Amino acid sequence: MTAESAPEMRRSRGDRQRDAIIAAVRELLHERSFADLSVSTISERAGVARSGFYFYFDSKYAVLAVILADAGDLLDSLTHHFAPREPGETPAAFAKRMVGSAAAVYANDDPVLRACAVARNTDAQIREMMDDFYDGIIDKLVTLLEQDADARPISDDLPALVRTLAATTTMTLTRDSAFVGRDTDPNRAVDALERLWVAAIWGADELPDK
Repeated sequence: MTAESAPEMRRSRGDRQRDAIIAAVRELLHERSFADLSVSTISERAGVARSGFYFYFDSKYAVLAVILADAGDLLDSLTHHFAPREPGETPAAFAKRMVGSAAAVYANDDPVLRACAVARNTDAQIREMMDDFYDGIIDKLVTLLEQDADARPISDDLPALVRTLAATTTMTLTRDSAFVGRDTDPNRAVDALERLWVAAIWGADELPDK
């Protein structure tokens, strides 16, 4: 082993341990609430020492922050950084693309985002983290829609309208039973969600035929 290769090997091992901790949190949130996660439980699942956990993260919230940042990066990538409607792209097609991108992010981080949706009601730190996460997305959507010459929003208060639509999107994609029903095909709610975006932003005339 050369002197140059040793630091690279240490970094590689460190990356694996850090990734293992993040993966452990994702796995554990399939099994229990975020409130029930402890650093010891996460470390044990990740196969790292408790001291190893604190080498990379100062708390379980720091792990969650990384996962949320990755979710935001994925959404940016899938939406091509919230690119405007392409020439010839209808509002309906655009809404389907945006909602579909959000759905892909929720599917990728399903246990995390579901757990956060529940925990935000009782955990002030998670609520602040999630508010920051959604504020960033909403700001991008508002800017995007302000630039759409065909937009005819049903409210002059576009930020409030987008926030309401985004909240409905969140609850639908986390499959909250109040939004998707019980023992109901969630795709029905997603279809209604896409139509809601179109009607609220561009008008009912832009809705596709059923």
